[in-house]
Amino acid sequence: MKPETEKLVEDFLAQTDDLSDEITEDVREMLGVVPFIFGALRKRPEVFVLSALADYRISRPDSLDPKTAELVAVAAAAGAGAESCLKVHMGAALKEGASPEQILDALLIAGMIGKTRILATTLRQFRDVCGEGGGGRE
Repeated sequence: MKPETEKLVEDFLAQTDDLSDEITEDVREMLGVVPFIFGALRKRPEVFVLSALADYRISRPDSLDPKTAELVAVAAAAGAGAESCLKVHMGAALKEGASPEQILDALLIAGMIGKTRILATTLRQFRDVCGEGGGGRE
C-alpha cells in the first residue's frame, strides 16, 4: 500500500470507537434492533467498522428504496436459512412500509427458488441413475 494511502487508512481507523457507536445506532434505527453479531465483532473494532460500514452501505443501495431492499433481505435470509436475520429483516421490512402480504410473497418466492434448486439437482441425478424423466432443457 502506498504510504499516503496507508496514512488515510490509519486516520480513518483511529476513529473506530466513535464510528462503532454511530454505526450501531444507525443500524438500530434502520432495523429496530442491534444484530447479535455486532457484540462479537465489536471486540475487533477495526474489523467491525469496516465490515459493518460495508454492510450498511450495501443494505441501502441508491437503486432500491428501503422497503424493497428489506424485502430482498427477507428473501435472501430465507434462502440462506438465517433464522435470526430473517426475523430482524421481516421487522425492518414492516418498519419500512412493507405489508405482511408483501413479506409473505417474498418468502414464497424464496421458497420456490429453493424448491427448484433442489429439484434441478436431484432430478438430474435421478435421470442419470434411473435413466428416466428429464424431459426438459438442461
